[in-house]
Amino acid sequence: MTDCVFCKIAAGEIPCHKVFEDDRHIAFMDMGQVNPGHVIVALKSHCETIVDLNEEAAAGIFQVVNRIARAVQQEFNPAGMTVLQANRKAGWQTIPHFHFHVLPRHAEDGVNLTWPAKNPPAEELAELADRIKII
Repeated sequence: MTDCVFCKIAAGEIPCHKVFEDDRHIAFMDMGQVNPGHVIVALKSHCETIVDLNEEAAAGIFQVVNRIARAVQQEFNPAGMTVLQANRKAGWQTIPHFHFHVLPRHAEDGVNLTWPAKNPPAEELAELADRIKII
């Protein structure tokens, strides 16, 4: 995709501070560094959301995310870590190219995520589960 910033980074058209690269993935420092060590892990090929991935691509990128998370943990020793993958605008995706954030976390770092639990009754949970059951 010619106007995608992550495609341009992967193609070397936009400079970045790489921490990992192979034939299918690229990992680089997030320019917006929420905390030191904040890394973006992206596919090199353009793919917008998680539902656009095949299982092989999903497994491959998560292996890279795991390697990056372990390196961030070793080097920055954060109190915690958030691994975030967002899809579409309503899901907080700001760049329409599949990627993960590996974000080292510290107490009082200002990062917030609200989770307004609805706590539906068990019968409703059973109905929802039946709608997407894969087994």
